[in-house]
Amino acid sequence: MKAAVSIPDDVFGEGERLARRLKTSRSQLYARALAQFVAQHDENRVTAGMNEVIDQVGAGAEPFVRVAASQALRREPW
Repeated sequence: MKAAVSIPDDVFGEGERLARRLKTSRSQLYARALAQFVAQHDENRVTAGMNEVIDQVGAGAEPFVRVAASQALRREPW
């Protein structure tokens, strides 16, 4: 799909330099950047990533620490 967007001159220039350095097209660079941005803001992916980290880190923690950390994370307004 083609889309017309406005990009500040300095950001556009940085994108051009990065595309050349990565030896990729401008379109591919923007598509990859947008895909990464969208993934980072997908609440389910963020939550799954955090749960994975908690599972790994919490596996060796004492029961009190696990419960306290779990309660603290539940109160956080992600």
